[in-house]
Amino acid sequence: MTTNAVFRESVEVFYYEGHGLTTYLYLLVIMAPVQLASLYLPSLDAQMWNGAASLFKVCSVTALLLIVYFALRVANQEFAPWRFQPLRGWSHEHGLPLSSVSSAQIAFLSLHIGISLLLCSPFLLWAAAISRTPWVAVANTFLLLPFYALTYGVWGLAALVFWERRMESRQILVRAIVFCLVTISSLVYLPLNPMAYLLAVIGRRELPPFSLGGWQASATSLHFIFHLLLGCGGLIAYRRALRRGLAS
Repeated sequence: MTTNAVFRESVEVFYYEGHGLTTYLYLLVIMAPVQLASLYLPSLDAQMWNGAASLFKVCSVTALLLIVYFALRVANQEFAPWRFQPLRGWSHEHGLPLSSVSSAQIAFLSLHIGISLLLCSPFLLWAAAISRTPWVAVANTFLLLPFYALTYGVWGLAALVFWERRMESRQILVRAIVFCLVTISSLVYLPLNPMAYLLAVIGRRELPPFSLGGWQASATSLHFIFHLLLGCGGLIAYRRALRRGLAS
């Protein structure tokens, strides 16, 4: 992958030139006070947020929001967008096929998510130790965070291709899409919401099954089917838009 020009460009702009390092600074600056405040501020809901016992829940939800949010921004090339070559140029000037461009952008998004999770790990592990969270819940959390980040992050890539020349439009639209999806999922069936599901996994709570007429389905099955369809839909939209963009 290091020989791929698209991947190398992203690494150079984001890391070597330092345009994207502020994302990790923001992540650390937000995680630290949230973790501290969750220990010392009075609880709003004693049943869910109860001092040290719920520290891992607070930190996990915060990490989820931050990792997904910055994954969308990185996929959308919101940091130093003037430094990235237009996507059409990779095909016309460098002769790169669609598969090379898409695999490089997805690989860089995965790299960013991995580094974000690595930076959050000390906060999460310390919180898990303080709150005596079972290792199974900790392991599930570390699996769910990158899963959600990739699922929603591909929509940032799709927005980048659809509205490549309209920076302001895609910044607003990508946030609106995710906000609407999370809100609608909460209203239709709460276990579809990633935050609600993550809290249930950490708290080892049974989620109510989905019932429609005489048919029932488990909350876990529907949750993962929904997010797999969401992620696949974003990936299909991204590749189709990229195909049209590189061919034009």
